[in-house]
Parts: sequence; structure tokens; C-alpha cells
Amino acid sequence: MAIRKTLQTLVNSKYVNRWVILLADVLISVFCSLLSCLFVSYIARLSVVPGEFIQVLLLSTFSTLLSYLIWRTYRSIIRHTTLKELWRLGVAVFCKVVILFLLILTLNDDVLTIRQLILTITVDFSLSIIALIAFRVILLFLYDAVIINFYPKQTPILIYGIGQDAVAVATMLPDKKYRVMGFLTIGKQYESYRILGHPVLQIEDYIGFENLRKRYGMQAILFPDQKSVREEQDRIIRYCGKDKVKILIAQPIEEAAGNTIKPQKIQEVRIEDLLMRDEIEISMSEVMANFQGKVIMVTGAAGSIGSELCRQLATFHVKQLVLFDSAETPMHNLRLELEERFPDLYFVPVIGDVRQEARVNFAMRKFHPQIIFHAAAYKHVPLMEENPCEAVLVNVKGTACVANYAVSYGVEKFIMVSTDKAVNPTNVMGASKRLAEIYVQSLSVAIGRGQKEGKTRFITTRFGNVLGSNGSVIPRFRAQIEKGGPVTVTHPDIIRYFMTIPEACRLVMEAATMGRGDEIFIFEMGEPVKIANLARRMIELAGFEPDKDIKIEYTGLRPGEKLYEELLSNEENTKPTTHKKIRIADVRQYDYEEVARAIEKLSQLSLEVRIPDTVRLMKKIVPEFKSNNSIYEQYDRELKEEAQVEEGKVAGPINA
Repeated sequence: MAIRKTLQTLVNSKYVNRWVILLADVLISVFCSLLSCLFVSYIARLSVVPGEFIQVLLLSTFSTLLSYLIWRTYRSIIRHTTLKELWRLGVAVFCKVVILFLLILTLNDDVLTIRQLILTITVDFSLSIIALIAFRVILLFLYDAVIINFYPKQTPILIYGIGQDAVAVATMLPDKKYRVMGFLTIGKQYESYRILGHPVLQIEDYIGFENLRKRYGMQAILFPDQKSVREEQDRIIRYCGKDKVKILIAQPIEEAAGNTIKPQKIQEVRIEDLLMRDEIEISMSEVMANFQGKVIMVTGAAGSIGSELCRQLATFHVKQLVLFDSAETPMHNLRLELEERFPDLYFVPVIGDVRQEARVNFAMRKFHPQIIFHAAAYKHVPLMEENPCEAVLVNVKGTACVANYAVSYGVEKFIMVSTDKAVNPTNVMGASKRLAEIYVQSLSVAIGRGQKEGKTRFITTRFGNVLGSNGSVIPRFRAQIEKGGPVTVTHPDIIRYFMTIPEACRLVMEAATMGRGDEIFIFEMGEPVKIANLARRMIELAGFEPDKDIKIEYTGLRPGEKLYEELLSNEENTKPTTHKKIRIADVRQYDYEEVARAIEKLSQLSLEVRIPDTVRLMKKIVPEFKSNNSIYEQYDRELKEEAQVEEGKVAGPINA
């Protein structure tokens, strides 16, 4: 009973203490030195007194400790030992016998000849290598036997691929939860191979996959990275869905590594892993240098984009991070997270609304930010279609408020987060974001031309939908699937561009680094995704069959929604940047004074909640704003008729 309890304690611990490993290695090595001395003494028929044996043992202990400490052989984890670690062990043993040889040669007193001494250390080297490797092999067998005894309910899994990443995942796997049955490949190229003692298994089709599942009791497939998941989403991922086999993905090795070695973290594949393309590479060292040691303010800090910006900025050694948001509970949660994850970060949460000039003025006056990331905005299309005045007050007036005070307090850079819905907008939300773009760009141009005093450089970034953001389609689909359906899609042909939140934030910071002012940066968004296909794939990932287990219902386009989004309007061209995946939109420039007067009038109409007048004025300022599937389509017809009257093409009164 005591032995079983001791074994369970050892299994439950992460790894055997390194000093225990060092002690065991030293004892084995010294014992091998003793055996080699006895062997040479026997064949050479030497009479060696006990004192000389004690001397050899002491010298061997010293040389062994010195060599093993230098080469740090005790730091390797035995059950994750590779050929590289065995090579290090061999070098350490060689150094040990060389040191021992020199010490004995110095203190020999002619007891052993040179030939006998060389034979002694040769035998010592051979015995030590064999004994140390045997010690590790025995430990591995014992560990496997104990694991099977104490954790009989391990999940049998196959690891996809035989590349370096797949092997690394297998060595860093949390053994107590999963049992690797083999490595899965496509085709018969690697038939009869073995890796880490596990067979390399091949399939060519679904029948082969099903046979493997039955033969090995396979309950999950583990992919080493997101790239391999995307490559197999039309084959192995679908096979897993049919057979109710879990799809797992390993956390990147560089995230699992750190000052201490950790077991590989495993999670189930999410739809985000399938949608992700190869992320746009940026120079994080240059980005970090641009923000290091500066006071940075993030508006909308508690939102999806704002909070991720804060997390990334927290790693850049900024002087101070000012979080500005009106949402109390999300701000509180973000504060707790930052305090826990970044204890050395100097940050200040400020509850405030970008529409309140006094509060914005207070934050600027007290903290004097050098860089502002403006992510505060209302973003949901249907809601803003029903509340256009609020969209204007937050997205337009709020942006103008923060931008104006940024100029007044000498902010170096103002980076505005915009959206692809601002291009040829068909809804109030998109039009409000386009108005915000127009305001900050015209203000930046006016400063550049000396028409307005200031030094702030204004930069705008546009991108599509972000995966998993608050209120986005993926969390909604996931909730609908958990309830048993139906999954609701607005239109069978609707498509959207997607980007991960961390990638979007990195690109925003890259644009902020390269921006000189006045630019609207657009990002390479990859291929658009059909939302109906997204719904089907999410249902399959959950282990159900679309339209059989869980139905997909088409509800029709919502007010203001269009089938596809654009990153550039029809009249816009783009200019290249130093980054091949980031371009600059060549847009029409507006006169700041005219824009400022129009925005002031629009804000006043919104404050008075004069909805028709507000929307009509938005359409006049942004003529490409054409409502779609919305009650505001009538204003497009009226404005068109008014324009025709002004041009003298139509006679007679026009009803307003």
C-alpha cells in the first residue's frame, strides 16, 4: 500500500527533481569507475590496497560531479530524452574519464602503468555510457507501466503527421490524459516506420480511417498546428465528424515553452482554426520600439479590439497605458486580467464616454498621452440602423471629440480603427464610420498644410470582421448549436472577410508604426468566407450533420446588410507600402472647415433625435451611402429627385 501511494505521488508530480537525477547519475558513474578498477586489477593481477580504491572513488566522484554540472545532464527530462540529449550525456562521460585520467596520472605513484590506466578509463567510459542509458530506459519502462496502472482511462489518440512539430508535440504531451497510439499520415510512403516507439499509420480514404478507429480505439486526432488543420479540413476533419472523433490542436510550442518546461497544452479545434489563413508577418521589434517608453491611450479599451490592443501593448514596456471606456463590468474584468498577467505594467482605467467632452478633456489633461488608439465605436449594423442618432453621436461626434483634444494636447499619433463597412456603405453604421474617417483625414490634411495649428498625425486602418469578437457570428452560431439549433443565416450567398483579433491588432500597430499621417491603411484579408458554409462547418465540428441533426434557416438580409463587403470603394485606388500585405487607399480629400461645419450640424440633429434629417444629411455628406433593405431607401430616391431638379432635368415640386 505504501509503495503504491509513493508511486502515485511520483506520477502526479510533474517531473523528477533534477538533483535526484544528478545524484543517481553520479552514483552509477562512480560505481562504474569502481568496477573498471576491479576489472583491470584482476586481469593485470595487481594487488591494490583498499586505500587506493577509496582514492579512485573520491577522484571519480569529483570528476563526475564537475563534468555533469558543466554539461548539465541532470536538466534533461528523462521521458522526453532525444538523441541530442544522449549525445550530451556521452560528452559529459568522456569529459569525466579525461579528468579522472589526468587526476590519477598526477597522483598515481606508479601503481598503474599508462597502458593499464588507459584501459581503466576506456572500460569506465563504456560501462558508464551503457549503465546510464540502461538507467534511463528502465525508468521509461517503469513510468509507462505505472501510468497504465494508475491512469487506465487515458484517451487514445493519433498524432497527425511525422514532421518536427508532430514529434515535438508527442514528446511534450501531458501523458496522464492522452495515450499516443501512433502517427497518422496520408498514403503509403512511410509504411512500417516507427517514431518514438509508435507506429506510423497510413490511410487513403474514409474506409481506412474507420478501420484505424476500430483497430486502435482512437477517440481523437491531435494536430500539431493550425496549418495542418486547415490543410485537412476537407478530408480528415470531415472523417472525424462522421465518426464522432474529437479534433484536437496543440498550443504552439513557443507559447508552451518558457523559463520552466511545461506539458503541451491541448484544446479542441474551433472554427477559428479552420478559417485562419497564414497570418500576415510583421516586424514586432520595430513596432515595440515605436511604443516603448511612451504614454498610450486606448479608447474602447474594454471591447474586443481595444482589450487585445491593451494586452499586446502591455508587452512593449510602455511608460503608461490609459484605458478609456464607458463599460464598467468589462473594464473591471480587463483590469483584473492586466493586474494578474502584467504585474509590472503601469496602467490607469478611466471610465468615460467619448461623447462627453469634459471627460475626454480630463483624461488628456491628466495623462498627456503621446499615442492614441481610437477603438471606441458602436459596431452592430441592425442596432445602429434602428438608432442612427446614437451611431452618429458615438462614431462621428465621439471621434471628432477625441481627435480635437488630441490636437489640443499635442498627441503625436492618432490611430483610428475603422471597418470595411465604411466602403460604399449600405447602412448607418458603415456611413458613420466613413464620416469619422473623413473628419480625421481632413483634420490631418489641414494640419499638414498649415491651415490648422497642431502636430498630430492621423492614421486610419480598415479591416473586415474579426473572429470571435463580441456579438459576432461565430459565438452566435456556437450558442445556437449548443441549444440544438436551428442555426440562422441571413442569406445563402452572403460572404464576409475574417481576421483574428490578435492579428488585426498587430496590423493596426504596424500601420501606426509606418504611418506618416493622412493615410487610410487597408489589409490583405485573404479569401472571403461564405457564411452558410461557415455554419455547416461549425455544425460538423460539433459532431452533428447539417440539415439533419441541426437545421440551417435563412432569415433574409437584415436592415442595412449587404451580401459582400469591400475594402475599397469603386472610385478608390491603392498605393503600396513597405509591407506587401498592407496598402494605402488613395481616397478623395475633403476641406476641413466644410467637414467640421457639416459634422457639427449632424451632431446637433442627432442630439435632437431628428432621425430623418440626420440620415438625409449623412447621405448628402457621403453620397456613396445607399441604403439597402432599409426604411431609409426612400431618402435615396428623394435625394436623387432633388438632384435632378437642381440640374433642371425634372420640373415640378418635389415632396420632401
